[in-house]
Amino acid sequence: MPSGSWLGKLPTRYLTPRGWGLLGTGVLALLLAQLLGRRDLLGLAVFLLCLPLLAALAMLLLKPRFAVERRFRPAVVETGMVANVRLSIQGSGSAGGTVFMSEHLPARFGRAPIFRFPARHPSRSGASVYEYRLRSAKRGLYGIGPVTAEFGDPFGLARQRHSLGEASRLVVTPAPVDLPATSLTGARGPDGSASTRRQASPSDDDVMTREYRHGDPMRRVHWAATARHGELMVRQEESVTTPQATILLDRREPAFAGLLPPAGQAGDLLRTSPRFEWAVTAAVSAANDFILRGFNVRLLDAHGAPGLRDSPSAAWPEDDEYSGPAGYQSFAEGLAALPLAGEPRRKADRSDTAAFGDQLLDKLAAHRLKGPLLALLGELSPAEAARLAPAAEFGSQAFAMIITEHPRQATAAMEKLRAGGWRAVAVNAGASLPAAWSWFDGLTAGTAARAEVGPVPEVQL
Repeated sequence: MPSGSWLGKLPTRYLTPRGWGLLGTGVLALLLAQLLGRRDLLGLAVFLLCLPLLAALAMLLLKPRFAVERRFRPAVVETGMVANVRLSIQGSGSAGGTVFMSEHLPARFGRAPIFRFPARHPSRSGASVYEYRLRSAKRGLYGIGPVTAEFGDPFGLARQRHSLGEASRLVVTPAPVDLPATSLTGARGPDGSASTRRQASPSDDDVMTREYRHGDPMRRVHWAATARHGELMVRQEESVTTPQATILLDRREPAFAGLLPPAGQAGDLLRTSPRFEWAVTAAVSAANDFILRGFNVRLLDAHGAPGLRDSPSAAWPEDDEYSGPAGYQSFAEGLAALPLAGEPRRKADRSDTAAFGDQLLDKLAAHRLKGPLLALLGELSPAEAARLAPAAEFGSQAFAMIITEHPRQATAAMEKLRAGGWRAVAVNAGASLPAAWSWFDGLTAGTAARAEVGPVPEVQL
């Protein structure tokens, strides 16, 4: 057997085949020195044994110093889009000749790029700059890096792999889908605002009343406000405000069965399913549509908590209101790593703590009739639907989408929602979001629809 064959089978994490060969020669010289009683062989044996071991120890303790900088363009990328990565590496000293470095990537992105350091054409500062591209079809928060490189001693006896720099976060947000125009957003004024009709109540006299003007009908006089202010006050039933759309995103893990495999290195804790991914895409698409039409958007979960509270990619997890382009960007970034949530143990059907209970209804009532209400729901029992049904009265329009494996089995839940005034549609994860959205105008209040996508789509109104 050639000598290189057995040397190649030895572990080479710390010693190269050359180092193992030198170590083996040292052991042989030590045995011969014992047998022959030769001092010169003993000295040679000690030298041959110590040299590779000292080289390995030096490579283990003396970590080379490198400054690693990584930038993404754009800083946040949507699913399906390309992110350009600019990697800059600069050493503080000699790296001992040419070194090949590799960037650690989650398996989703394929083979890791390999770089030759130093680069043939370094920058003016002496840094080696490399560029490559990444693209992900799934949302998530991914760890890119660190850079790893294998360094050896000048004699080629030992080697050690070192990690250089730290991992950087790449945020991949869900991409919105263009939605058809529907009456869900209501009529718009020339300034982008919308008229919202709201009946005044004694608790908000100062907001919903104004001074009497000549020509105002006496039937609009608000006598309680008149007595308090000492002058004639009338109800201001029509107010032009910036409308607010509320999106209710169901995140309960039991409602979205069939978890997907891990999404990536930093995103491997993302618990999701195909049906929840459909709901997330619907949420980001609806938010994009609402904000482009001048709405503020509020996102809540099934318990009335801020919808992005558990998202590691959310810049401000406790926020639940978003407006303008910056608000949409924050909304989309928060959805990037939003996971399903395990349903906490609660006392049986307590209305103040259960899903779709009093806590949620109180949150919705605080913004009563300020704009449309959209509920994106997983599997829904008739009892849960009955708790959610009264919430329809808090929105100027109320539309519910139930994402379920078998839409025909959602009939009982939709009947409950229908009784409360919701317009409802049940779809599976293969349904077309624009088609489901367009059904809003195809449904009259109190009408339910079921949709299944198959070889021949079946729709029942």
